[in-house]
Amino acid sequence: MIPFAVVVPARIASTRLPAKPLLRETGKYLVQHAVERAALAPGVARVVVATDDARIEAAVRSFGGEVVRTDPAHASGTSRCAEVAAGLREPVVVNVQGDEPTFEPADLSALAAAAAREDVDVATLAHPIASAEEAARASVVKVVLRADGTALYFSRASIPFDRAKHRVADGALGHVGIYAFRRQRLLDFVRLPEGTLAGLESLEQLRALEAGWRIVVLPATRPALGIDTPEDYRRFVDLWRRGAV
Repeated sequence: MIPFAVVVPARIASTRLPAKPLLRETGKYLVQHAVERAALAPGVARVVVATDDARIEAAVRSFGGEVVRTDPAHASGTSRCAEVAAGLREPVVVNVQGDEPTFEPADLSALAAAAAREDVDVATLAHPIASAEEAARASVVKVVLRADGTALYFSRASIPFDRAKHRVADGALGHVGIYAFRRQRLLDFVRLPEGTLAGLESLEQLRALEAGWRIVVLPATRPALGIDTPEDYRRFVDLWRRGAV
């Protein structure tokens, strides 16, 4: 297996859940859960936290994690990840969000293997959406695939829409926001223009599609559990205490 690095961008600012990487009702920082889980991925060479905040840097160092201070001007976690990747030797980089700590480690290895292929620009994950109500939420990003398993489109809209049933189609896929790139491809990605669709939907992966890139979408072992609100964090803590994550 080709060696790969995991970069975990973490920022202190959050309007709905301030300083969330440093929450630690479980006895571990939230960012620590993501780092330790990523370290379990077969073939991972290193896990690096990318942050512009001294408090997050200190927290990561306190549990023995690797951390790099990055430019505070970055507009996205992917660009923060790219700054760190520019200094790495590993040929493949997986970008894991620090506020989604319930991913399956083996999924990272599968993404890295896919991204290592020269005919793939980006590799990411998707999981079936559980209900029509979930599919209707703009916060749940949907992805529609071509027959070959590459992404046709990502959207906050309810797609694909089943006209006969007047609702989103059964089996609609929700995007899981973990990405793998060959290192140079990641550096290329952050230099792409934003693109009209990416700006409208506020989805940076559309930058790649608008540029004609090939995004391979693999099945995720489990749906994403993004932590954006106090309620989300309480749910995560409950799952952790029950040993469900």
